[in-house]
Amino acid sequence: MIGGIVEIVPLFYLENTIEKVEGMRPYTPLELAGRDIYVREGCYVCHSQMIRPFRDEVERYGHYSLAAESMYDHPFQWGSKRTGPDLARVGGRYSDEWHVAHLQDPRSVVPESVMPTYAFLSTTEVDIHNIGAHLAANRAVGVPYTDEMIASALADARTQGSATADATGLQGRYAKAGARDFDGNAAKLTEMDALVAYLQMLGTLVDVEAYKPAPAETLETSQ
Repeated sequence: MIGGIVEIVPLFYLENTIEKVEGMRPYTPLELAGRDIYVREGCYVCHSQMIRPFRDEVERYGHYSLAAESMYDHPFQWGSKRTGPDLARVGGRYSDEWHVAHLQDPRSVVPESVMPTYAFLSTTEVDIHNIGAHLAANRAVGVPYTDEMIASALADARTQGSATADATGLQGRYAKAGARDFDGNAAKLTEMDALVAYLQMLGTLVDVEAYKPAPAETLETSQ
């Protein structure tokens, strides 16, 4: 009971519990499509995306998760169970080739894995025809997509999944957006491209090494 009071009561005195941090941005159209696939396939059932502020967690997975890193997630992917490792900071830890191999045949790279195979992602074209409407729907619940982002959504998704397209516009709209052929198949844009693009950005937007928590009085007066 005492623990509950200590955790819950202070929340009634804060106008905003999410501290704004430098670097956070909305998902690119391709990352958003990849996140939809991640949710559709139930990846959150075995993989959480919330590193707790405990020594064993931080040493294994990296800097503890910040609330702001989930501020554009609808729904968030924190999770309460881990069959596999936490993925909050998996971005950039492995190559695109590793992710593709892991999704196609998990035991080829992690012999003890109990994860099912997702080889079909490599042969299934990702459905991005209504991705602009998807961005608009997210804007309706608070994600700050601009009119330009929505209008460019389809082109941005195709650009990010290409190794040859000019990504200047994409990266101007979405900082740190990696643009390349994620699945190694330049012939078509697949669900594998989208899912790997999503995984590769997780935990990479915020410079956690430079992060310093804001004083409590700053949070109390922020909106």
